[in-house]
Amino acid sequence: MVPVVFHPAYEAALPEGHRFPMGKYGRLAAAIEARGLVPDGFVTPEPASPALIRLAHDESYVEQVVTATVPRAVERAIGLPVDDGVARRSLASAGGTLLAARLALRGGLAGSTAGGSHHGRRDGGRGFCVFNDVAVAALALKREGTIRRALVIDLDVHQGDGTADCLSDEPDLFTFSMHAEKNYPTDKVPGDLDVGLPDGLGDDDYLAALAHHVPPLLDGQRPDLVFYNAGVDPHRDDRLGRLALTDEGLRRREAFVVGEVRRRGIPLATVIGGGYATDIEALAARHALVFEAMAERG
Repeated sequence: MVPVVFHPAYEAALPEGHRFPMGKYGRLAAAIEARGLVPDGFVTPEPASPALIRLAHDESYVEQVVTATVPRAVERAIGLPVDDGVARRSLASAGGTLLAARLALRGGLAGSTAGGSHHGRRDGGRGFCVFNDVAVAALALKREGTIRRALVIDLDVHQGDGTADCLSDEPDLFTFSMHAEKNYPTDKVPGDLDVGLPDGLGDDDYLAALAHHVPPLLDGQRPDLVFYNAGVDPHRDDRLGRLALTDEGLRRREAFVVGEVRRRGIPLATVIGGGYATDIEALAARHALVFEAMAERG
């Protein structure tokens, strides 16, 4: 079976009524179990160390997070109260993405039930993202010589500004973001390839755009590893998206990405990215689609 990474710290306590759907992480784990995708249980990661996080983020910001002393202005930009629980969650998430990447390199496919915090920039967090787990993992693997080249396929509905920022000095760590052009963030950071989509784009046109870009990227980059941010906020019912994918469109998207990567024999590590629908059960089911797609190819 495809290994799936989960840590209880992925779900931190938030103030009552907070708009970030923190409950989706536990519900996603339950959905994956209910589908029989982890018969031997989840793989539990070690939280990332501050030293590891500093590969992608400024030392002063890392210290502020781990000591829960993030300035209010930065907390407002993040949109979360950065207390001890959120700090533990952010370290666990980065550790989970790194473990998923190592497991993918070993066996071809792996995923984490968190991660995809792609708005975290080098100088600080933004947009519900504290630490940029994919950037941390990619830099860690590159520094230790485990990989030479990696490709980030980011299909969250928002542009991957933080990943582009954190990896801007790494030409061998290529960032591809396909997102709603008019959505957050307004101050986008150009990545290696950004594809901005018009509002309201539906399944067929979205998948046609994806098919136009992903195969040539895989063939041209020939990465040692692909990180896939499988955000489900392009869904038509998402509160923070501007696209119009259906559940079936997301299912086709996941099958396409997983299939194209694995058909070439490239290891694939997935993270779940964004998803902000008010129906938590429906949201968890959408996030589970990528794990189903991996299980079908595993």
